[in-house]
Amino acid sequence: RQEGSDNSDPVGLADGLRRGAHGRPLSQTGQGLHRQEKDMVRAVEAVQAAVVGVVNLQRTGDAMTRSAALVEAGTGSGVIYDVQGDVAYIVTNHHVIAGANRVEVVCGLGERTVARVVGADPLTDLAVLAIDAAFAKGVARFGDSDRLVPGQLAIAIGNPLGLDFSQTVTAGVISATNRSIPLDFDGDGEAEWELETIQTDAAINPGNSGGALVNSRGEVIGINSMKISEAGIEGMGFAIPVNDALSIIRQLEERGSIQRSYMGVTPKNLQAIPMEQLQSILQLPPEVVSGVVVLDVEPPASQAGLVPMDVIVGLDGQAIESAADLRRYLYTKTEPGDAVRVTFWRGMEQNETVVRLTAMPEM
Repeated sequence: RQEGSDNSDPVGLADGLRRGAHGRPLSQTGQGLHRQEKDMVRAVEAVQAAVVGVVNLQRTGDAMTRSAALVEAGTGSGVIYDVQGDVAYIVTNHHVIAGANRVEVVCGLGERTVARVVGADPLTDLAVLAIDAAFAKGVARFGDSDRLVPGQLAIAIGNPLGLDFSQTVTAGVISATNRSIPLDFDGDGEAEWELETIQTDAAINPGNSGGALVNSRGEVIGINSMKISEAGIEGMGFAIPVNDALSIIRQLEERGSIQRSYMGVTPKNLQAIPMEQLQSILQLPPEVVSGVVVLDVEPPASQAGLVPMDVIVGLDGQAIESAADLRRYLYTKTEPGDAVRVTFWRGMEQNETVVRLTAMPEM
């Protein structure tokens, strides 16, 4: 599917959006601006109507009785990226809708409708929603996030601090194009995953999550996701590159979930193991200072001969220095059914084995 393509746009705006920002007339309020300002206004106009509010509603009280009521647990943003027949598709962040008993979308001048959750992926913090196409006021066009360079214009559009500030526009630059943000899902102090992001100094505040990061041509090049909010730190926001998001979006549309490879090991970073345990339990050569300790093992890894306390240092010849490295390789370079060559240490001896990957079990 061509992202943003549609033969049944209910309000006739999508064709103009696809022609590009500079092919559209500037609004009357934009007259008398400098050229650079006009370009920015056109970029905003090209996508602003496609940015919507997303409301997370959750039940309070006893869900088994009539006393349970739906209350607003949080709000965020989303981007309408495609219309197919009478259905409009929206991309947002997983954390915006997590735990929701009902999701609503607010479009245009406050029109509210119930959304269906097509699928969600906590690992990449992406989710896809579907609404009646009659509510779609615009369709965003995706750009190419692989072509971004530090210093180019970045425009963030979303709903900071709730729907009272809907479709707020902030601007800055692309600060970096390949920032890895460690994510600790289970609170054990170790990152289970590293999210590849675009860094920007365009203001991204609570409620902007799921909104659009836009280039000067009015193309969405990122999905706003998070910011660093520590005292004394300003202008450090992060967005998921749209090129990374596309494959996730398509899988969520097709299957409702992401199919990832499963190796069957519980990993722990070697560098997190106390030195005395390295010597007394693992008994590794002194040159082995990074890798992944296998804490627990089950099929298919156990069928390939891996056992607890083995230390994985490579997959298919690529160095594995952390649990995040292992997951990144499995999730992005392989598919269920693939065979991977595993290099590992067992005490003082280096070994290799081949593991035939399976599909990750349902959580």
